[in-house]
Amino acid sequence: MRRYFKATTHLVFGLTLGSAQCTSTPDTTYQPQHLDFEEARTRMVDEQIQARGIRNVRVLEAMRTVPRHEFVPEAYRGLAYEDSPLPTRSGQTISQPYIVALMTESIDPSPGQRVLEVGTGSGYQAAVLAKLVRDVYTIEILPELAKSAAERLERLKISNVHVREGDGYLGWPEQAPFDSILVTAAAGEIPEPLVEQLKPGGRLVIPVNTNQGYQSLQVIEKDVNGGKKIRDLIPVRFVPLVRPR
Repeated sequence: MRRYFKATTHLVFGLTLGSAQCTSTPDTTYQPQHLDFEEARTRMVDEQIQARGIRNVRVLEAMRTVPRHEFVPEAYRGLAYEDSPLPTRSGQTISQPYIVALMTESIDPSPGQRVLEVGTGSGYQAAVLAKLVRDVYTIEILPELAKSAAERLERLKISNVHVREGDGYLGWPEQAPFDSILVTAAAGEIPEPLVEQLKPGGRLVIPVNTNQGYQSLQVIEKDVNGGKKIRDLIPVRFVPLVRPR
């Protein structure tokens, strides 16, 4: 069953390999004590993102603008701009800021694009994309996450993100083709339905399991004949891409 969430808006999970998953229980040490979120966000971009080689000026500005602390549980807001993923609802995580920036830069976003995201999570990646492209279509398989992300994006007055609950592996064929597609969960293989829904010349960015026991963040470029050119970026660790049973 597919459910659509519409507020005034229509309406992750990754980390670089070697970083630890967040499994600790919230405590009061995570509460912000007069933290200047804007200053912390600027420092995050300067020290974690730009310093690691992200150069797209629009992506850097989006990362400086979107309030990441609004997308994490209140108990973790004091850590919102640290260099790590953080726990969210339903046992999921919000991706490390650098990973969000890297995946976003990898699609070379432009104002006229329509982008599909698979794995809405907290809605943070979608919110960053919303600053850079015309429309974001995002699919989340967990009902609680889809609903809470839609409500959060509405509250933040982000009006160009469209959220749907459903099987992200199958994409969103009614809205295809897309200029780019981002997948924020690791797949065992490149999903062919997503490649089919990609425009010629478009890019699919997805973490894929490898035979070497790690995940590789891959960029797949589709040519005019439907062929695929695959490029590996970096080893990563994402939650698995879940499908209905």
